[in-house]
Amino acid sequence: MSDESGRVRRMWHLCEPLHAVVYYAPEASEEAAALGYATDERWPSYFAWRAAPLGAVDADRVTGTFHSFSPRMVGAYVPAVWSVASPDAVLAARARAVDRACRALFGDRVEGPELAEAAELARRAASAADVTGRPLAAAAAALPWPDEPHVALWHAATILREHRGDGHVTALIEAGLDPVESLVSFAAVGAARPEVFASRGWSEAEWSAGGGRLMERGLQEEDGTATDAGHLLRADVERRTDELAAGPWVALHAAERERLSELLGPLWVDVIGSGLLPSENTLGIGKV
Repeated sequence: MSDESGRVRRMWHLCEPLHAVVYYAPEASEEAAALGYATDERWPSYFAWRAAPLGAVDADRVTGTFHSFSPRMVGAYVPAVWSVASPDAVLAARARAVDRACRALFGDRVEGPELAEAAELARRAASAADVTGRPLAAAAAALPWPDEPHVALWHAATILREHRGDGHVTALIEAGLDPVESLVSFAAVGAARPEVFASRGWSEAEWSAGGGRLMERGLQEEDGTATDAGHLLRADVERRTDELAAGPWVALHAAERERLSELLGPLWVDVIGSGLLPSENTLGIGKV
């Protein structure tokens, strides 16, 4: 990994948990329940929270932009989520959830100068993102900026992670990996156990078929582990993802990027230390 790629990936690792709070925080579950969503599982609110910037889109649009989910799973929730609440109502509730969750996690820090400084630096980077051809990032970037620094910081982190995610989909497609192959190949290099990826809704037969196609390409062994070629391909995908995610960070000079890293560090510790987020995840943070 080059130094630049490492710096870009480090910023993602710092921003991703902050963004993900909205999918796991009890305050988000409470706001989702108030809208009328079932909260015995996280998926109704997940699809609502994440897809709302796109508008009242159909299942095909969500399947294409989210990439890794089975169309069958997406269809179980979309477009039904919009019959519970409109995208505008979901976005308003999401902002309340983020505000409440950040206050619970960070306490007095939400009113402090360090968080305001972090929000300003992150906003500059996010505002510099070229969202052309990146549907989730473009939808997030089109939303108005929140006034409160802690919510603005979350919004910046969201634009940056969706910008990276859209680029990651491009990298996967360039590598010739379809949605299920993308997950199977990631599990094969040890990013997470295959059971973790079951949350994306693919059947055992679909998962096995994806592995078979990877074996035909010489990317996977019979035991489900990656071959040397499979490891190289996934490394290339991650390198390409870092390249495509680097643009926004040019808006900050090196000292500012380092300062943002310092400012995000304690918040990252608070989020990880809260136990809200799963220790093993489909993103492979900490593994690749």
